[in-house]
Amino acid sequence: MAIAMLPMPSRLHKLSGSAAVLFFLWLICSPVQAALNIEIFGGGANQIPVAIVPFAEEERLGAQSLTPVISADLQRTGLFKLVDAGGLRPHEPAEVSYPDWIGRGASALAIGTAIPVTGGQISIRVRLLDVARRAELGSYVETVPPEQLRAAAHRIADMIYEKLTGDAGVFSTRIAYVIRQGKKYSLQVADADGVNAQPVIEYTEPIISPAWSPDGTRLAYVSFENKKPVVYVQALATRARKAVANFRGSNSAPAWSPDGRKLAVVLSVMGGSQIFLINADGGGLQRLTQSSGIDTEPSFSPDGRYIIFTSDRGGSPQIYRMPVTGGVSKVAERLTFEGSYNVSPRYSPDGKGFTFIHRSGDRFNVAIQDFATGQVRLLTDSKFDESPSFAPNGRMVLYATEIRGRGILSAVSSDGRTRQQLSTQAGDIREPAWGPLRRLQ
Repeated sequence: MAIAMLPMPSRLHKLSGSAAVLFFLWLICSPVQAALNIEIFGGGANQIPVAIVPFAEEERLGAQSLTPVISADLQRTGLFKLVDAGGLRPHEPAEVSYPDWIGRGASALAIGTAIPVTGGQISIRVRLLDVARRAELGSYVETVPPEQLRAAAHRIADMIYEKLTGDAGVFSTRIAYVIRQGKKYSLQVADADGVNAQPVIEYTEPIISPAWSPDGTRLAYVSFENKKPVVYVQALATRARKAVANFRGSNSAPAWSPDGRKLAVVLSVMGGSQIFLINADGGGLQRLTQSSGIDTEPSFSPDGRYIIFTSDRGGSPQIYRMPVTGGVSKVAERLTFEGSYNVSPRYSPDGKGFTFIHRSGDRFNVAIQDFATGQVRLLTDSKFDESPSFAPNGRMVLYATEIRGRGILSAVSSDGRTRQQLSTQAGDIREPAWGPLRRLQ
């Protein structure tokens, strides 16, 4: 059984479709058994000074307080400077003394209430104020049960982020990743800040390449539970799942089309590892690439018209682009020319560029390339990075890296100024994928 593998440098650097390499790496790793912790490094230029005043009656919520979660969300982006509220405790606009906040250097001020009401619910009301203009920028009103307070805090942070930056906030999104605990592999889904991790599926064989459906309700992934790589699609709400690519040979590297109706997968059913299209239910097999090399790691453009992918058809692993329609007659265009090793491409949400792993000397780093100019920017300076995945607003890139021989998750801002590390006390975490924006129904 062969997995799509490209020529490797001295380190056995992994491709998303190269499960055999990942399997070897994980055989030598220690177990995972702790929640994710977050460390923040660096900060963005021209940070927005914002004050988050503890909400009225929030102290009655105890450990479930809202404002610490909101503050942590904003701080992780590197875009905000948190202003200490000190002894000031306004909860309504009429209580705000704007000169006091101007003196503290705050540009924006979040105030509100979190009041227990009948039925054990919490009534939340938050206002975001422009200090200089003495005007309301936005508000948030919701009544939630106590177990949903953290989710509400993320939604408030999203509102603040959007009003102050003009971009969508991603604090309410989720991430998926794979951890190994002893001989067990577990596909986990957690909030974007690493909290509330829940297993989707667990096996004693490797699980790799998780990919979110565009609506965030399903995950595609590759499992070795039957001693060969098979692509599954699983609904998160019901846990129902289906093998959608179980052809002869290897089945790997699933990627969703933007409308959620199709998957690009890498199959060796016709000899060699090539990219195919299938329907989300597994039907309608259609070949996309046809080369003498290995074609793997597909990623759809946001409009669904193109895929980018990794191929060694030119002698070394590089990134190519080709139209989705038109079949194998369409010629693939090579995109990367700097260096002899560029892999794991993922389109940016705006379609203007892509992130990937670039080798520079003996280092494997997260990079971004612009389609219009071809300019490449390295975002990290660590040694072994892999599996980059854009946040749905394009402002951060989630990836796996290696610290002291152990895999952890990291995120870097798309300008490279701010970096986060999401890690456990022990063990190995790999294969991150950032989920889509969560829409209120």
